[in-house]
Amino acid sequence: MVELATGRAIHMTTLFKFIHLAAIAIWSSGLIIMPFLFWQRRNIEPGPELERLHRLTRFVFVGMTSPAAFIAIGSGTALIFLQTTFLEWFSLKMALVSLMVMLHVVAGLVLAHLFEPGKSFRRFSYVALTSSYLVLITAIIWVVLAKPHIDSSQFATELFAPGGLRQFLGETRIPIP
Repeated sequence: MVELATGRAIHMTTLFKFIHLAAIAIWSSGLIIMPFLFWQRRNIEPGPELERLHRLTRFVFVGMTSPAAFIAIGSGTALIFLQTTFLEWFSLKMALVSLMVMLHVVAGLVLAHLFEPGKSFRRFSYVALTSSYLVLITAIIWVVLAKPHIDSSQFATELFAPGGLRQFLGETRIPIP
């Protein structure tokens, strides 16, 4: 019976890894293409062509990239518990993924305002946002593949100890009505 449960856990882990990697591929590629789609706005006057670009850009962000992000984060959370990954390199990966989520929000904010009359996406913004995505995605891939040894005792001894967050942030009280 124990062997059967272990076999199921291995199959579930493999399934979640596949889902996680596929969702990350879609999420990352969607984020990389967004600045290019934004940049296409620069020379288009109001009309059918602008509306077509707006629909396409919204579909890529709302219909593909955002759901993929949600699935990637959800399946990644499941993998944390299936694999019990609690090492320092993983904390670095989570920090980088948090930055990726923030840049995802930036793309959503740009999309929300870019197609208003008189708005444009400048070359500097295009290069900066594309570079940020590429550097961040590359950093996440490197951390996951290299799994660098980070000795937390060198810089944050209390943080990784049991109850360390409480010592770092102080006592938090939840107001009870």
